[in-house]
Amino acid sequence: MNIVIITGLSGSGKSTSLKAFEDLGYLSIDNFPIRLLLQFLEEVKESLEDKNIALVMDIRDKYFLKEYSEVFKNLKKRGYNFEILFLDARNDVIITRFNQTRRIHPLVEEKLRSLEEAIEKERELLSDLKEIANLIIDTSDFNVHQLRNEIFRLYKERESHKNLVLHFIGFGYKYGIPYEASFLFDARFLPNPYFIPSLKPLSGKDKEVKDYLLNFSETLKFVEYLESFLEWLIPFYYKDNRQYLAIGIGCTGGRHRSPAIIEILAQRLKEKHPEIEIVKTYRDIEKDVTH
Repeated sequence: MNIVIITGLSGSGKSTSLKAFEDLGYLSIDNFPIRLLLQFLEEVKESLEDKNIALVMDIRDKYFLKEYSEVFKNLKKRGYNFEILFLDARNDVIITRFNQTRRIHPLVEEKLRSLEEAIEKERELLSDLKEIANLIIDTSDFNVHQLRNEIFRLYKERESHKNLVLHFIGFGYKYGIPYEASFLFDARFLPNPYFIPSLKPLSGKDKEVKDYLLNFSETLKFVEYLESFLEWLIPFYYKDNRQYLAIGIGCTGGRHRSPAIIEILAQRLKEKHPEIEIVKTYRDIEKDVTH
C-alpha cells in the first residue's frame, strides 16, 4: 500500500490532482482529518494491502498544521510507505483562480484578510511542510488537463518502474525559475548559439546546436561537473527511499543552451544508468525563438 499525501496552497490544484489519482486507481479522499490518519490506516491496511491511497490534507483541517509533524513521524515508525506531494503556484495565478471560481480562501474567511494577504499567510504557514515534501509541483503554467497529465506521467511511470525518476527541466531565466526543481544550474555562461545566424532558428534539441556547444571546453567541463554531481547525489536518494529528483538547468530564454546541456547529460546518464527513468521537459523552448 502506497500513500500519497497531497497538500499545498489553496488554489494550487489539489482537487484536480486528487481526481487524477482516482483515475489512476487510487482510493482518493479530499480534506482528510490529520487526527484520523493513523486510525484509518490501521483499520484498512489488511483490506487495502494492494491498493494505493491518495489523501488531500491541508489548512482546512484546523489541527493539520499543529499535528502533521508528529503524525508523519508515527507513520514512519510504523513502517508505512508514504510520500508528501506539495502543490504550489504563483500568487497572481492563485488570485486569478479564486476570482474565476468565486470561492473564498479559508484564511480570508477566518481572519477577514484580503485574498493576497491570505495567500502570503498560508505560504508562510506551510513553509516547513514544503521543506520536507518528497515532490513539489509548481502548477502556475498548467491548466486542469495539463496538471492531470503531469500527475499521470509522474505516478504512472513510478508504478511501472519503481526506480528513481530523474526529471530534467530546461527553462529560461527571463520567464522565472521552476520552483519544483530541487537543484538549479545556470548555463548562461556558455557561448550563446543565438548569435550564430544558422543556429538561431534551431533549438538545443538539434544536433547542430549541441555540436556547436561541445566545441567549447567550458561546455565539456560543465557537463562533466553535472554528471559527477549527480553520480554522487543519486545514491543518497536511493538510501532515503526517494523516487523523484528534479534538476533545473536554465539559460536566458530556455531555447538553446539549457536544452542542449540536458540532451547531452541525459544521454550520458542513460548509458551508465539504464535503470533510471529520465524525463525531459523544455518549459520555455517555444516561447521565444530569438533566445
